[in-house]
Amino acid sequence: MDPTDGRRRRALALPRWIDGPMTSSHLVIGAAGMLLAIGLVMVFSASAIEAALADQPAWRPGVDQLVFAAIGVVALLVAVRLPTAVLRRWAPIALLAVLGLLLLVAVPGIGTELNGSRAWFDLGFTNFQPSEVAKLVFALWGAHMLALRARYLTVKSLLVPLVPVFVLICALFMLEPDFGASVTLGLVLCGLLLAAGAPWRVWAGLLLAGAVGAAVLVTSASYRFERLTSFLNPEADPTNAGFQAIRGFYALATGGFWGVGLGNSAMKWNLLPEAESDYIFAIIGEELGFLGCLVVVSLYGVLAWAGFRIARRSADRFVQMSSVAITVWLVGQAAMNMGYVVGLGPVTGVTLPLISAGGTSLVLTLFIVGLLIRFARSEPAAVEYLQQRETGRLGRLLLPIPTVAVEPVRPRSRRRPAEPPSRRQAAGARTVVRVPPAPSARGSAAPRAAAPRDRRSVPERPRAGEARRQPPARARAAAPDVPRRPR
Repeated sequence: MDPTDGRRRRALALPRWIDGPMTSSHLVIGAAGMLLAIGLVMVFSASAIEAALADQPAWRPGVDQLVFAAIGVVALLVAVRLPTAVLRRWAPIALLAVLGLLLLVAVPGIGTELNGSRAWFDLGFTNFQPSEVAKLVFALWGAHMLALRARYLTVKSLLVPLVPVFVLICALFMLEPDFGASVTLGLVLCGLLLAAGAPWRVWAGLLLAGAVGAAVLVTSASYRFERLTSFLNPEADPTNAGFQAIRGFYALATGGFWGVGLGNSAMKWNLLPEAESDYIFAIIGEELGFLGCLVVVSLYGVLAWAGFRIARRSADRFVQMSSVAITVWLVGQAAMNMGYVVGLGPVTGVTLPLISAGGTSLVLTLFIVGLLIRFARSEPAAVEYLQQRETGRLGRLLLPIPTVAVEPVRPRSRRRPAEPPSRRQAAGARTVVRVPPAPSARGSAAPRAAAPRDRRSVPERPRAGEARRQPPARARAAAPDVPRRPR
């Protein structure tokens, strides 16, 4: 063997920490933390001018985003401490609750309408969007159902009840209407089917059904059809349907490779609609240039690789399916947002996870990141490493050490009432065998023979609960005595 070949292979080999037991957890924390930091900075930059033009403090939207990020970090720590058995046990109940919220938000006078969609509850200090929670609940419930049927999974058990529930939730989304939420829920369904190993005929049928459904939805509303035509040719209507897309192209073209500098964007001067939410990737391209966009895309790639690594190294079937569904959802939504900003798809109105401005979406996304961290720490190699490593009290409080790699799903235990003691047990409980004391040395020369000790164990005194369950005295007196068998 040529020694140069060995050196070349060692040079091309990946570092050892890539295959470490805690690599998945560190990659999720690092990638999500950097995306969150970039998002906070860019929301401060993109929303300051619009807030000032609306006679508000320029720092107000950025501070609001920072507050929601702090709440999201608390939600992340809660998710890290949640056992998978609890997630699986409460997933069906959470699904019913989410369906009720989706029905309630579509009622006029209860739900708040913004941008032509009644999809929010006005909580006073912020708006709550139940469709975001519905995606997470559907992912966890679907993973739970598929994990229960993993050993006898067929095409029918794979699609039912997963696809009917998906259709029901999409129908509730379209009552708002929210086409973007339906598309991202489709990403969750694709992630679940991918993790379950769906055959090619299932993918072909779903692709055909999705194309027919999308065509019906696009042609049923004029504004959706305008979005599709503006994607194909935005210059055909530059002042209406193609206005946002063209301004986004201008922002990306102005940034070039290095960008115009942080805070120096021209499009955020109320020239690009939704600059801090839907089109924040265009502001990143303008201020940070192609290099900044490349960093954001790379971080989402790292997050995707870490999510699939968790699914590959985990021993729990529920964790495998949940990790794939969540990863496909997050990374797919990011790809959709960045895709329509650069002109590779129609505008769907989905946000950029961890970066775009938003309250419910940011808190929920950080909760999902916490679930990924929890799943990463439950890998068999990670569990063994954490149990052998000494951790401080604060570390155990924030990031508890999992005990097992696969947590059993235990139904809620109901205490059975203790059976009343039998007649023989009750009689034995009242029998006390007394052993006479041994004679002293000063006694008579012919001591009495000691009574033979009963070799049967003396029963303990009945507990308070058992004493209360004994029959009354009259019943005991009326019961016939059972003679003992002579020895």
